[in-house]
Amino acid sequence: MINVLAIFLGIAGGLATGGSLQGLQQVQRLRWIWVVLVALAVRLITVLTPLRSVEGVQYVYAAVFVLLVAWIVLNITRLSGLWIIALGAALNLVVILANGGRMPVASSVAPVRPGVAVYTAMTSSTHLNWLGDWIGLPVISPGSPLWGAYSPGDLVLGAGILVTAFMLTRPQQRPAETAGRIVS
Repeated sequence: MINVLAIFLGIAGGLATGGSLQGLQQVQRLRWIWVVLVALAVRLITVLTPLRSVEGVQYVYAAVFVLLVAWIVLNITRLSGLWIIALGAALNLVVILANGGRMPVASSVAPVRPGVAVYTAMTSSTHLNWLGDWIGLPVISPGSPLWGAYSPGDLVLGAGILVTAFMLTRPQQRPAETAGRIVS
Protein backbone atom coordinates (compact mmCIF):
# COMPACT_ATOMS: atom_id res chain seq x y z
CA MET A 1 0.00 0.00 0.00
CA ILE A 2 2.91 2.35 0.69
CA ASN A 3 4.02 1.85 -2.93
CA VAL A 4 0.62 2.98 -4.23
CA LEU A 5 0.94 6.10 -2.06
CA ALA A 6 4.44 6.67 -3.49
CA ILE A 7 3.05 6.54 -7.05
CA PHE A 8 0.40 9.15 -6.26
CA LEU A 9 2.84 11.41 -4.38
CA GLY A 10 5.37 11.22 -7.22
CA ILE A 11 2.76 12.03 -9.86
CA ALA A 12 1.32 14.83 -7.70
CA GLY A 13 4.80 16.28 -7.25
CA GLY A 14 5.44 16.15 -10.98
CA LEU A 15 2.13 17.81 -11.78
CA ALA A 16 2.60 20.43 -9.04
CA THR A 17 5.90 21.49 -10.61
CA GLY A 18 4.29 22.02 -14.01
CA GLY A 19 4.64 18.53 -15.45
CA SER A 20 2.00 16.46 -17.23
CA LEU A 21 0.66 12.93 -17.36
CA GLN A 22 1.99 12.52 -20.92
CA GLY A 23 5.33 11.44 -19.52
CA LEU A 24 3.72 8.28 -18.16
CA GLN A 25 3.77 6.98 -21.73
CA GLN A 26 7.49 6.34 -21.23
CA VAL A 27 6.50 3.22 -19.27
CA GLN A 28 5.94 1.64 -22.70
CA ARG A 29 9.72 1.63 -23.12
CA LEU A 30 10.00 -1.11 -20.51
CA ARG A 31 10.54 -4.66 -21.75
CA TRP A 32 8.35 -7.51 -20.54
CA ILE A 33 6.06 -5.40 -18.35
CA TRP A 34 3.96 -8.53 -17.76
CA VAL A 35 6.66 -9.69 -15.30
CA VAL A 36 5.61 -6.90 -12.92
CA LEU A 37 1.95 -7.88 -13.25
CA VAL A 38 2.76 -11.53 -12.51
CA ALA A 39 4.88 -10.51 -9.51
CA LEU A 40 2.07 -8.35 -8.12
CA ALA A 41 -0.46 -11.15 -8.65
CA VAL A 42 1.77 -13.70 -6.89
CA ARG A 43 2.34 -11.24 -4.03
CA LEU A 44 -1.41 -10.81 -3.57
CA ILE A 45 -2.05 -14.55 -3.82
CA THR A 46 0.66 -15.44 -1.30
CA VAL A 47 -0.59 -12.91 1.25
CA LEU A 48 -4.35 -12.57 0.78
CA THR A 49 -5.69 -15.97 -0.33
CA PRO A 50 -5.91 -19.34 1.43
CA LEU A 51 -2.77 -20.36 -0.48
CA ARG A 52 -0.87 -18.17 2.01
CA SER A 53 -0.91 -21.01 4.51
CA VAL A 54 0.46 -23.66 2.15
CA GLU A 55 3.97 -24.67 3.14
CA GLY A 56 6.30 -24.03 0.25
CA VAL A 57 4.47 -20.97 -1.10
CA GLN A 58 7.30 -18.86 0.31
CA TYR A 59 9.64 -20.42 -2.26
CA VAL A 60 7.31 -19.41 -5.09
CA TYR A 61 7.22 -15.91 -3.61
CA ALA A 62 11.03 -15.77 -3.36
CA ALA A 63 11.43 -17.06 -6.93
CA VAL A 64 9.07 -14.40 -8.26
CA PHE A 65 10.99 -11.80 -6.25
CA VAL A 66 14.21 -12.94 -7.94
CA LEU A 67 12.45 -12.61 -11.30
CA LEU A 68 11.24 -9.11 -10.40
CA VAL A 69 14.73 -7.94 -9.38
CA ALA A 70 16.15 -9.39 -12.62
CA TRP A 71 13.44 -7.56 -14.59
CA ILE A 72 14.27 -4.26 -12.89
CA VAL A 73 17.98 -4.72 -13.64
CA LEU A 74 17.14 -5.52 -17.29
CA ASN A 75 15.20 -2.26 -17.58
CA ILE A 76 17.36 -0.11 -15.28
CA THR A 77 18.54 2.29 -17.98
CA ARG A 78 15.09 2.76 -19.51
CA LEU A 79 13.58 4.94 -16.75
CA SER A 80 15.09 7.33 -14.23
CA GLY A 81 14.75 6.06 -10.69
CA LEU A 82 14.64 2.34 -11.47
CA TRP A 83 18.04 1.88 -9.86
CA ILE A 84 16.56 3.04 -6.53
CA ILE A 85 13.71 0.54 -6.93
CA ALA A 86 16.28 -2.15 -7.75
CA LEU A 87 18.23 -1.34 -4.58
CA GLY A 88 15.11 -1.56 -2.37
CA ALA A 89 13.96 -4.79 -4.01
CA ALA A 90 17.45 -6.29 -3.67
CA LEU A 91 17.55 -5.44 0.06
CA ASN A 92 14.21 -7.22 0.53
CA LEU A 93 15.33 -10.16 -1.57
CA VAL A 94 18.51 -10.63 0.48
CA VAL A 95 16.64 -10.84 3.79
CA ILE A 96 13.92 -13.08 2.32
CA LEU A 97 16.48 -15.52 0.90
CA ALA A 98 18.49 -15.48 4.15
CA ASN A 99 15.35 -16.58 6.02
CA GLY A 100 14.18 -19.43 3.80
CA GLY A 101 11.78 -17.39 1.70
CA ARG A 102 10.21 -15.53 4.63
CA MET A 103 10.39 -11.88 5.68
CA PRO A 104 11.04 -11.49 9.42
CA VAL A 105 8.58 -9.10 11.11
CA ALA A 106 9.13 -7.41 14.48
CA SER A 107 6.12 -8.29 16.62
CA SER A 108 6.64 -5.08 18.61
CA VAL A 109 5.70 -3.08 15.50
CA ALA A 110 3.10 -5.31 13.83
CA PRO A 111 1.91 -8.82 14.61
CA VAL A 112 2.84 -11.53 12.14
CA ARG A 113 -0.30 -12.61 10.37
CA PRO A 114 -1.04 -16.17 11.44
CA GLY A 115 -0.91 -18.67 8.62
CA VAL A 116 0.95 -16.43 6.16
CA ALA A 117 3.90 -18.50 4.99
CA VAL A 118 5.88 -15.57 3.54
CA TYR A 119 6.34 -13.92 6.97
CA THR A 120 7.99 -15.09 10.16
CA ALA A 121 8.31 -13.56 13.60
CA MET A 122 11.61 -11.74 14.06
CA THR A 123 13.69 -13.52 16.70
CA SER A 124 17.33 -13.93 17.57
CA SER A 125 17.41 -16.94 15.24
CA THR A 126 16.21 -15.06 12.15
CA HIS A 127 18.90 -13.62 9.93
CA LEU A 128 19.58 -10.01 8.93
CA ASN A 129 16.87 -8.64 11.21
CA TRP A 130 17.99 -5.09 10.46
CA LEU A 131 16.74 -5.67 6.89
CA GLY A 132 13.43 -7.17 8.04
CA ASP A 133 10.10 -5.48 8.72
CA TRP A 134 10.83 -3.53 11.91
CA ILE A 135 10.01 0.07 10.98
CA GLY A 136 6.64 1.38 12.06
CA LEU A 137 5.44 4.69 10.72
CA PRO A 138 4.27 6.65 13.78
CA VAL A 139 1.91 8.92 11.83
CA ILE A 140 -0.14 5.95 10.69
CA SER A 141 -2.74 4.60 13.07
CA PRO A 142 -3.61 0.89 13.49
CA GLY A 143 -6.41 -0.08 11.15
CA SER A 144 -5.18 2.22 8.40
CA PRO A 145 -4.32 0.47 5.12
CA LEU A 146 -0.78 1.83 5.50
CA TRP A 147 -0.35 0.57 9.06
CA GLY A 148 2.15 -2.20 9.59
CA ALA A 149 5.84 -2.91 9.70
CA TYR A 150 8.16 -1.90 6.90
CA SER A 151 11.69 -2.90 6.06
CA PRO A 152 14.49 -0.57 4.99
CA GLY A 153 14.11 -2.17 1.55
CA ASP A 154 10.39 -1.24 1.51
CA LEU A 155 11.24 2.39 2.25
CA VAL A 156 14.00 2.52 -0.39
CA LEU A 157 11.69 0.81 -2.90
CA GLY A 158 8.90 3.29 -2.09
CA ALA A 159 11.33 6.20 -2.50
CA GLY A 160 12.37 4.77 -5.88
CA ILE A 161 8.76 4.49 -6.99
CA LEU A 162 8.12 8.07 -5.88
CA VAL A 163 11.21 9.36 -7.72
CA THR A 164 10.35 7.38 -10.86
CA ALA A 165 6.75 8.64 -10.89
CA PHE A 166 7.98 12.20 -10.34
CA MET A 167 10.58 11.93 -13.11
CA LEU A 168 7.96 10.62 -15.52
CA THR A 169 5.56 13.52 -14.89
CA ARG A 170 7.95 16.41 -14.17
CA PRO A 171 8.25 19.33 -16.56
CA GLN A 172 10.37 18.41 -19.53
CA GLN A 173 13.63 20.31 -19.79
CA ARG A 174 13.95 22.29 -22.96
CA PRO A 175 17.33 22.13 -24.63
CA ALA A 176 19.32 25.30 -24.16
CA GLU A 177 19.18 27.56 -27.17
CA THR A 178 22.44 27.97 -28.95
CA ALA A 179 23.85 31.45 -29.00
CA GLY A 180 23.69 33.29 -32.29
CA ARG A 181 26.72 32.73 -34.46
CA ILE A 182 28.74 35.47 -35.94
CA VAL A 183 29.20 34.83 -39.59
CA SER A 184 31.78 36.77 -41.49
